[in-house]
Amino acid sequence: MLRSLGNHPIGAQRIIRDSDGKVREMSEVERLALDYMPVILFLGIGLAMSLLFIVGNAILAPSNPDPEKNSAYECGFNAFDDARMKFDVRFYLVAILFIIFDLEVAFLFPWAVSLGAIGVFGFWSMVIFLGVLTIGFIYEWRRGALEWH
Repeated sequence: MLRSLGNHPIGAQRIIRDSDGKVREMSEVERLALDYMPVILFLGIGLAMSLLFIVGNAILAPSNPDPEKNSAYECGFNAFDDARMKFDVRFYLVAILFIIFDLEVAFLFPWAVSLGAIGVFGFWSMVIFLGVLTIGFIYEWRRGALEWH
């Protein structure tokens, strides 16, 4: 049987007492709000703590700007060229390869969680998927895409 976040079946009739003392059935909106109350509380507490830390930092943090702190730098060095210069294509290639192989891991987590339910077919489907990605990785490696000259 499906259960909601509380100890009552989903869609069950819930009886509440109004501020007037009258007994009545909860509306659908009230039931939904009660089911999602832990999520709403979690988001509210997270938002309140975030705002508290931001405001606390703005009030309590020392602010001593000087020309050295406000100067532009690149990786610890002074800027030595125009920011609009062309970048080497290898930066983009490495970024794209990272995204591709990072998504591989993103597909592994739901597969690992549902492995018991998807059975042998799901297992071999993922083996084929990982094989194709491994072949792609070997191809990129042999072509020198991961080398930085």
